[in-house]
Amino acid sequence: MTATPSTPPSTAPPASAAAPGPTPEPPSPVPDMLPFFCPIDSACHPQVDEVERRSLDWIDHIGMCATPAERAWAAGSNSADFYARFAPTADLDRLWPTAAWVYWGFSFDDGRCDEGELSRSPAGFAPMAARVQRALEIPGALHGDDRFAVSLHDLGERFRALATPVQVQRFVNRHRAWLWGVQWQIGDRARDAFPDLDGYLTMRLHSAGGEPTYAMLEIANGGEVPAREMDSPAVCALTEMAICVDALDNDRHSYAKEASRRQAEQNLFSVLMRQYGLTAEEAVRRGVALRDRVLCQFLRLRERILPHGSQELRRYLLDLGHGIRGNTEWALRAPRYLSLNGATAGPGEVPPPSPVPWADRPSDSRDQPPPAAPSVAWWWDDLTL
Repeated sequence: MTATPSTPPSTAPPASAAAPGPTPEPPSPVPDMLPFFCPIDSACHPQVDEVERRSLDWIDHIGMCATPAERAWAAGSNSADFYARFAPTADLDRLWPTAAWVYWGFSFDDGRCDEGELSRSPAGFAPMAARVQRALEIPGALHGDDRFAVSLHDLGERFRALATPVQVQRFVNRHRAWLWGVQWQIGDRARDAFPDLDGYLTMRLHSAGGEPTYAMLEIANGGEVPAREMDSPAVCALTEMAICVDALDNDRHSYAKEASRRQAEQNLFSVLMRQYGLTAEEAVRRGVALRDRVLCQFLRLRERILPHGSQELRRYLLDLGHGIRGNTEWALRAPRYLSLNGATAGPGEVPPPSPVPWADRPSDSRDQPPPAAPSVAWWWDDLTL
């Protein structure tokens, strides 16, 4: 990428967190997205088709989808392709249940988080999410008929049979953190409250679903990263940076659909437009520069940590990178982003993917934290294992 970004968002005056205000009108047309910088090799599991077959068979067996249309949209999430890129060397018997959770996660997100009567009702979402989370936590028999709870409980049982107690508990805890982040997002949506950039980044680290997604890497790969490594500040920072890059990339992928449906109030570009009075084109440049700065720091820190980690940690850190690359490669072809009608899209309504060039260099590679985001500034500290 040769264009020089305009003044980064960190130089503008701060705004109050969760400050109410009018949602900016969606730009027309939606600005072109800039190329993606990601100097990480592409990888995908060679048995991705079998992962998809087993996952879809599980969906049908467990009764996760209420209607044929919902089942078709779940299958169209291409979740097997998604997670086969995160864990390209995993054992097949471990990989397909983790991919099945991705199908579950997208379906739950569509049905209970982004759409439906609970998407603007924090009081209604909280007890429902608590019951679903509890279904994951309970071993043995489950009493209840909520299809999302029943199917998640089944995956929890499969994870307990495949993984160590530590691996399962890490996933359970990060699954809970995801639902907490969604609760925060729904609360803001319900009261028309809009976070500033720092608050938005904090929320997205949880609400984007990256925590349980990356926690499943250990289950898919089999190796348990020692706690002294996994819980070290350096590895926590690397995990958070991978989640952040993915979340901001997803904002880029979903912006056209959200803007067309007037649902873009909680998107990186809308946050930047609202906080700094930017045009849509300026917000895209600023947002991409912020994302690139985080990715560059991820690459620098990972390079320092990799030689000192255990075999299990090295595999985990390499797959964090595979997840960053794979998330974008998958999203460029995913109907959930290409279709402006979302889960209501019918046959033939999803446009073909448009080629997006890869940038050969970042738009911002500065080795300093963005001052407008103090909650993530510690990622740039001198971190070690």
